[in-house]
Amino acid sequence: MRSNRNDPDLARRKFLFVGAAASGALLVGWRVGRAQASALPYLGARFDAQPLGAFIRIEKNGDVIIGARGCEIGQGVKTSLPMLIAEELDVDWSHVRVEQLPYGYVDTDQGPSNKYGSQGAGGSDNIPSAWKDLRQAGATARWLLLVAASAQWNIPAGQLHTEAGNVIAPDGSRLSYGALVATAAALDPPKEPVALKKPEDFKIVGKPTRTVDAREIVTGQATFGIDAYFADALFAVIARCPYLDGSIDKLDDADARKVPGVKDVIRLAGPKPEEAFDGVLANGVVVLATSTWAALKGRESLKIEWKPGPWANESSVTLAARAAELLKSDDAGVGVRGDGDLPKARKQAKKTVAARYTMPFLAHATMEPPNALISVEKDKVVLIASLQSPSGASQIINRITGVARDKIEIRLVRAGGGFGRRLKNDFVAEAATIGKAAGKPVKLIWAREDDIQHDFYRPFGVHDMLATLDRKNEITGWSQRCAATPRNYRDAGMKDEPIWTGCLVPDDFPANLIANLQKSFYTVDSGMPRGWWRGPVHTFGAFAVESFIDEIAHEIKQDPLALRLKLLGEARELPYKDYGGPVFDTGRMAGVLKAAAFKIGWEHRREGDRGLGIAGHFTFGGYAAHAFEVSAIDGNVVIHRAVCAIDVGRVVNPLGVEAQAMGATIDGISTALNLAVTLKDGKVQQSNFSDYPLLHMGRAPIEVEVVIMPSDKEPSGAGEMGIPSAAPALTNAVFAATAYRIRELPIGDQLRRIL
Repeated sequence: MRSNRNDPDLARRKFLFVGAAASGALLVGWRVGRAQASALPYLGARFDAQPLGAFIRIEKNGDVIIGARGCEIGQGVKTSLPMLIAEELDVDWSHVRVEQLPYGYVDTDQGPSNKYGSQGAGGSDNIPSAWKDLRQAGATARWLLLVAASAQWNIPAGQLHTEAGNVIAPDGSRLSYGALVATAAALDPPKEPVALKKPEDFKIVGKPTRTVDAREIVTGQATFGIDAYFADALFAVIARCPYLDGSIDKLDDADARKVPGVKDVIRLAGPKPEEAFDGVLANGVVVLATSTWAALKGRESLKIEWKPGPWANESSVTLAARAAELLKSDDAGVGVRGDGDLPKARKQAKKTVAARYTMPFLAHATMEPPNALISVEKDKVVLIASLQSPSGASQIINRITGVARDKIEIRLVRAGGGFGRRLKNDFVAEAATIGKAAGKPVKLIWAREDDIQHDFYRPFGVHDMLATLDRKNEITGWSQRCAATPRNYRDAGMKDEPIWTGCLVPDDFPANLIANLQKSFYTVDSGMPRGWWRGPVHTFGAFAVESFIDEIAHEIKQDPLALRLKLLGEARELPYKDYGGPVFDTGRMAGVLKAAAFKIGWEHRREGDRGLGIAGHFTFGGYAAHAFEVSAIDGNVVIHRAVCAIDVGRVVNPLGVEAQAMGATIDGISTALNLAVTLKDGKVQQSNFSDYPLLHMGRAPIEVEVVIMPSDKEPSGAGEMGIPSAAPALTNAVFAATAYRIRELPIGDQLRRIL
């Protein structure tokens, strides 16, 4: 998308929107304060606001426009969140248009607020956090329309009902919402929350609904952050120090400044060692130019000598050795959970089973690398970027520029993936710093190499597992010792979190199911920046736990599914303190395991070189299980079938949940087969998809068969639930097919070496 400033179509659309508003549009939504003025700013237009939030606009002709508040990173919230509003508003979805809302920061008498509610994207929280408040927005608008019709007909509102954008009287007379908006807009909102629909009355929620901008996406018309431009913007690329906490020793920029189009070369300061990563991530050199090409050529012409930082000797080899040393010494661990008497269980055990599993650093590698378009003026900032944390971006811009947050406009656009990478706003900090120095709008572009080598990586770690069994082969004890690079390293938002946060969860399975259970954590020091990766801690721990369950089952000659179901026992709710709780439902976990097993035909033994594997996990309030049928040909894993069963409570959009389960499964397979970030001499070794190879279509399953469990429970999100159990189910299937146990990810060429 090019500059909007002289776009005649935009001018025409803006005129139509403003004209419609002036003729009596209704703005209604999530209420944040009595008589608060708010607006629904479609395509830059502003309308007179009512003392309500700004999610819904009903035009005189009956058209309904609903604002989508969340950051759309591919998880489908631009469709599912407006569905919640439309359901309670009682309109025909085919007559709804959806527009993306900007970030809604406002200063009020009561302090700072967000007039749209929660707008971030992380932890699969969009649907749970919106389930009641966005439905209430729709119900409140519907209430106002009923009251308006009641006054016009002189009939009590309780005798009226609504259907498909109309208010209907007892005698069948109808008034369209469009005919009522002028009256409804003048009414005071209700003082108490309006009663919400009963689920049995839902007409939109629970129905398969296509992505609202699917046509734009597949025809290349959808606007992503990287598509945004201002006509007078300079383009910026950065040469970042390749060493962890390294710096610039010598810089010669003379040749770079001679490149046609290059306007300036600027040094960019990163954090000092041990300072929090709450802004720019690394020291670097910025090249500003009139085009991306000129900026890149200018960067190539820089002569930089980098100075290694304090982690110059760090490597994947030294990290693995340190983890092994810590687990061997067993004297530096921090207790995470301790139930019963594990030492006693070990003394009394007839048999013990032990194994060790290694998880690598992972990059996010979103299809759209980080980027940002920013205009910094004395008392105003405009940012257009693909984000997951617009609030964090607003705070960083305020800190760097000094511009008040209510004067910082953040326009949200569809992002080409997130997976946790865009929870960090280091690229926004870079853009704000450069924009302030340049005195002109700046378009910051990251290359793929920048993205892979300067990320906030999922931690590296080793899980040391041990189980004790009695004479009846019952599991009497369980130990999980994790030596890992702590997730909270130099993260200001996690400084008060326990050291194991992001690497271990005290209440994760099989906690509360085995009498003697211990979990402990050992710190492996590293200079690698760390961040949340899709499914965060759950992808980090599920592989070890679910692989180990299979190892135990094989050792005692039990069916792996039967052992899991036996451990889960009867359906009940167990306490679960961490995010996703407050309870873990063993019945729901058993349900998805059984569903996946049934779908793949678990009871039918595979002949020849094929094997079945299964695994399940509880993630952020949702339950998922995977079952795979695989074989190994010429050392490559061949996936013949892939099944994902998922329980995320009441489903808002089944098509969206199915798509998320499919995508997460593919992501899990890709990660398990190929992906790892390694270090040598204090530098990341990978740089692009050639050495960080995502899954090729030829190795992907032909189909991911998704089973969505029916449920009347409160909804959870679906974006991350389908990834943690994918890797262990796959490697368990590999073992069933080859008798070779994968204990270190990625699988890579391990099978070629042994088959």
